[in-house]
Amino acid sequence: MKRRSLLNYAIHFSLGLAVAACSGADSSGIGAGDGRRPETIKIAVTDVQGLEELQRDYEAFRTSLGEATGKDIEFFPVADRTAAAVALQSDQVDVVLTGPAEYVVVRAKTNAEPFVAITRPNYRSVIAVQPGSNISKVADLKGKKIAMSDLGSTSGQLGPTKILVDSGLDPEKDIEIMMLGDADLQAFKNGETDAWGGSATDYERFLEAEGLKPEDFPLIKTGPLLPSDVFVANSTLAPDFVEEIKQGMIENQDKLVGAIISAEANEKYTGSEIVEVNDSDYESIREAYRAVGINDFNEFVDG
Repeated sequence: MKRRSLLNYAIHFSLGLAVAACSGADSSGIGAGDGRRPETIKIAVTDVQGLEELQRDYEAFRTSLGEATGKDIEFFPVADRTAAAVALQSDQVDVVLTGPAEYVVVRAKTNAEPFVAITRPNYRSVIAVQPGSNISKVADLKGKKIAMSDLGSTSGQLGPTKILVDSGLDPEKDIEIMMLGDADLQAFKNGETDAWGGSATDYERFLEAEGLKPEDFPLIKTGPLLPSDVFVANSTLAPDFVEEIKQGMIENQDKLVGAIISAEANEKYTGSEIVEVNDSDYESIREAYRAVGINDFNEFVDG
């Protein structure tokens, strides 16, 4: 995909006015110079919009998290990672659950601290090709067209892009990347592209839904596990306060994961674990962003 085409989607990300508008946020819970210890922890989830959806998909988790940490937990709805970053900067939210692609953007804007991650079994990207195409390895895709889903999607764009880069291809020069959203697999099935790159889970569901076998659209590459979804803490929280939350979540992970997957929308977390995490775990995502021409996350917004 050409740099110009990508940047047409990625417009400047400016938080100044939004943060100023939120400057009246409640500052209660501030400790004696060592960080905030709010009486009620406000939590956001970047891929869930609206309080109603949060309550539907995460109410059981909210209740279990309160029991596991001994803290009062309150939902704070956000529209996307941009809104989450604004809320973190203005101290309106304390903890955010976000995906890998969203995390590196939020981290760059807010310096929010990752403190635990929730794993996702088989969370990886794959590349499939047309049957009988004589394309047997990723390097053979040079000069070809590949369908992907959404701009900034961890498994739908960044993961496949990292596979291309690791195989020696320049995604901006050597291959035409077509960002097709939810129409990506259908376009690939119709023969509009030579290849498709996306989530391993989406590939498996596609084959099942279409009554197909793996050899009908063979995989030429299965990528490594992608970084986990991550819980980040507002950088103004006291470190020992965050540590309490972290230990409570790790020690009660079975109960917390069970509460999350009790909602049908969170099936992706079946078999997950809550584990320790480091910022460096997400360097592969940053590399993929750079490969598609995004080097300054301060200028990145949701497209």
